[in-house]
Amino acid sequence: MSHLTIEEEQLCWKNWVDCRDPQAGGILVKKYIPLVSYHVQRISVSLPKNVSRDNIRSLGMMGLFDALERFDTKRDLKFDTYASFRIRGAILDGLRKEDWLPRSARDKAKKIESAIEKLEQQYMRNLSPYEIAAELNIPEDEVYAALNENFFANVLSMDENPQEDDKESANFHIKDEKADLPEEHVLREELHVELAKVIETLNEKEQLVLQLFYKEELTLTEIGQVMSLSTSRISQIHSKAIYKLRNTMQDQKI
Repeated sequence: MSHLTIEEEQLCWKNWVDCRDPQAGGILVKKYIPLVSYHVQRISVSLPKNVSRDNIRSLGMMGLFDALERFDTKRDLKFDTYASFRIRGAILDGLRKEDWLPRSARDKAKKIESAIEKLEQQYMRNLSPYEIAAELNIPEDEVYAALNENFFANVLSMDENPQEDDKESANFHIKDEKADLPEEHVLREELHVELAKVIETLNEKEQLVLQLFYKEELTLTEIGQVMSLSTSRISQIHSKAIYKLRNTMQDQKI
């Protein structure tokens, strides 16, 4: 981050809060831009290559600007922490609103899902990726990759609200973004419990990769260094874990 003395940063915050001084705002933006880069890098690792990192960075910058506008210096909260929340949220919200998965990938995922449905009815059991690949005459890795991308796309969009047909009536509903509704909290806790049970069905390596990737927020390369495995091997373990989770969650209707 840009080097400012404590006194210089405090003066910038005072000028920004008191009169929205553009120069002070610019200095603060420059100081905290590395936070945007950090979250862009973390989130980009999980996304298909066709998703533009520049677009993700733009979303992150919007989150940083939003954090500067909303931050209350009187609260006992570090701006780094607050801004990280806003930056990450802006990126994920932006991805939810965009159909970033290409048509070819969606078509492939649909073909794979159709094959899964057909073979499951035929064999009356869960299928291995090898059987799905053989049915469609495609490499096994393509099955993992397609389902992994489609799974992540669905995770991003699963909490979107349907669009209101009546735009005028929608104006009467103002959502408090800071509110944590009791029913949402209960549902989220129940989902976490169920998901934890599903994760326990994975093998030790798969659980470790998911923990390091989603909880510790390490990149696949960093996880490979921790586990003394290649990045491609870690990617394969990650994809297999997501595939297993997806099947188990569908079977249990979670």
